Amino acid sequence: MLSLPRFYPKDLDMFTVIGLMLAGMLTGFLLHKRNLSFIHPAITMLIWALLFLLGIEVGGNEAIIRGLHTIGLEAVVLTLGGTLGSVTAARLLWQALTDGKKKRPSETNTSQSAQSDTLHALKGSLVIVGFFVLGVLCSLMGIVPGHVGSRVSFYALCGLMTCVGISVGNDPQTLKNFRSLNPRLVFLPVMTILGTLAGTAVVSLLLTHRSLTDCLAIGSGFGYYSLSSIFITEYRGAELGTIALLANISRELLTLLAAPLLARWFSPLAPISAGGATTMDTTLPVITRVSGQEFVVVSIFHGFVTDFSVPFLVTLFCSL
Repeated sequence: MLSLPRFYPKDLDMFTVIGLMLAGMLTGFLLHKRNLSFIHPAITMLIWALLFLLGIEVGGNEAIIRGLHTIGLEAVVLTLGGTLGSVTAARLLWQALTDGKKKRPSETNTSQSAQSDTLHALKGSLVIVGFFVLGVLCSLMGIVPGHVGSRVSFYALCGLMTCVGISVGNDPQTLKNFRSLNPRLVFLPVMTILGTLAGTAVVSLLLTHRSLTDCLAIGSGFGYYSLSSIFITEYRGAELGTIALLANISRELLTLLAAPLLARWFSPLAPISAGGATTMDTTLPVITRVSGQEFVVVSIFHGFVTDFSVPFLVTLFCSL
């Protein structure tokens, strides 16, 4: 006799969050003629709040604090494995598209403007990380109890995903960018996802105390550290959520700092693949300078697809 699948409260939470994101996209599309300028500040504030709450939970967990140095090392290893897998996959795609012919990346990769773009993106990342650190300190000093906010963080996550969906659906450039995309490069997000998961799976062999699904869930953040760490914290606990936060922050920073080398060693597609879900916002200026203006649409499309895949893949691996 076949048994029906069982659904638990966490599964219902997962469907709720994804459903709210899709509903938000529909709402944004229906309101595409209206200027919803408040959405982006709302997304920023919700991310700050969620990372602050994650910091509180981490600060209240003595086991995590004692093992923070080990957690940081795991995060670095997972970052290197996932990024190396993604840029290798991007190189293979580039060779297939160009029949092995090499194309030099733009020589403007050391310009003053590129350095300014990098510093601006790094500043934004550090501000977000600051809220996480503030939450940890508040918990360690006893200002806020470590057990506070577990359910509040879920409601904040629901609000965040609704706003993200509205932002995507309300953007009139989304369809225009997709229509102008070179059809030969639509496989880049797929290569990034497969390459990252393959690299992360290899690294999981070294981290014997972590399950394969734990490592794949972290890798599925694709640099979207705020959202992925929040999801993983909800489903697997604060320790793994902290590793996800550090690993995906490291991926974004690695892309910002090493983009010229990645483009030179692997291909012009490599910085895009390394950037993961950040290539339509924080890492886009640097990618444009390094790889060339012709890759702007590719980068935006790549960021949209990988960004959209994060909640689905992370929750998938967390539920296995």
